[in-house]
Amino acid sequence: MTAYRLFGAETSPYSLKVRSALLYKGVAFDWVSRSVANEAEFRKSAATPTVPLLLSPHHAPAQDSTLILAALEAAYPDPPAQPEERAAQALSLILEDYGDEWLNKCMFQQRWGQQPDRDAAALRVLVQLNDGKRPRAFKAPAKQIATRMLARLPLVGAEPENAPTLENSYRRFALRLNTHLQDHLFIFGGRPSAADFAIAAQFQQMLTDPTPGTWIRERAPFLVAWCELMENPKASGPFEPLAALEATLLPIFEGEVSRTYLPWAFANAASASREKKRFSVTFDDGLFEQATQTYAARAFGNVRAEIAARMNEPALPVFLEAAGASTFFR
Repeated sequence: MTAYRLFGAETSPYSLKVRSALLYKGVAFDWVSRSVANEAEFRKSAATPTVPLLLSPHHAPAQDSTLILAALEAAYPDPPAQPEERAAQALSLILEDYGDEWLNKCMFQQRWGQQPDRDAAALRVLVQLNDGKRPRAFKAPAKQIATRMLARLPLVGAEPENAPTLENSYRRFALRLNTHLQDHLFIFGGRPSAADFAIAAQFQQMLTDPTPGTWIRERAPFLVAWCELMENPKASGPFEPLAALEATLLPIFEGEVSRTYLPWAFANAASASREKKRFSVTFDDGLFEQATQTYAARAFGNVRAEIAARMNEPALPVFLEAAGASTFFR
């Protein structure tokens, strides 16, 4: 038995995010697909009912994918998963949170907010819970899963009123990222960063769903190839200087990240600080309203603190200003 055990699910982007990072770091681990058979073992160590759950004899059980990746970077610095330039480090952290907190909404809405994606995903979840086998009587339990997940859409801000915004958002991002990946193996050069692990995991999920999967394959072939590479990524060169990335990295921020995620994260954090139950933010394509998410607010607070600590790097404020993002980090 290896030192690490990772409870996860193929239908969980955060599980894929952590698994990819462990593989990249060359850390030996056992992948435990969460199922009814191991549910009791999972619940002994899990603080929340969601995967991933990383167990180690040397550390407390961990379920926050961002904290897990940071701990792995500290414990296993080679190969590095953090750019050398402090400005690029900051941008990687922003993109990681974009993937975890905003792109996940897009994935969730595409999967559970429409057909045939919802029924197909419900069956995949059921098979996973049943140790990889489809039960003989599967229609009723699969329908129960679909109904339960449909009811969760408002909790993450993926209700029907927000669906057009979320669909347009992930498509803008996918096209810009596809352009960037034409000339760069990973987002920041020749090896993956936290941004790659977080964002690839969300798109890997979308590629398993009929509607977004078809759209992405038809329009973003470099993104598809990158998602395949991120299943077991290898360092193929150094991180590139930010100046060499900026031509196609800046449009990702200016054309999408600064238009949706950052205004949303800023408004959500403000709502959480005032202990409000709901908030709204106005985007170019209309009003976006949802329940306040306290975890996302804390995550964004951590990102802002990390950005503030790197603002003495001249390239960072220049990039953020050009991207229309400065106001969110003052």
